[in-house]
Amino acid sequence: MVYGVTSLSPEKASPARLLSLVRRHWGIEANHWIRDAVFGEDKSATRKGSAPVFMTLLRNLAIALLRLSGRNHIAESLRFFSWKPSQAVSFLGF
Repeated sequence: MVYGVTSLSPEKASPARLLSLVRRHWGIEANHWIRDAVFGEDKSATRKGSAPVFMTLLRNLAIALLRLSGRNHIAESLRFFSWKPSQAVSFLGF
């Protein structure tokens, strides 16, 4: 059983709406976890200027490209492409 707290009124807190909000939240959290666990974002020494924002953009782009190609296992896909860089280039269409 799962419990949640919301400030939504009962009229606005239908089960379908609550489910949608929870799924969206955990989708965002999953992306943060991938960036940290797979890409080591929290350990990054990039902390000044616009570099951290740019690196986050690149990480999100990599995740999005892999997902658009049908690959859901990000870490496995990165290992695969690190061993076969020519496949990574052809994957991007170059």
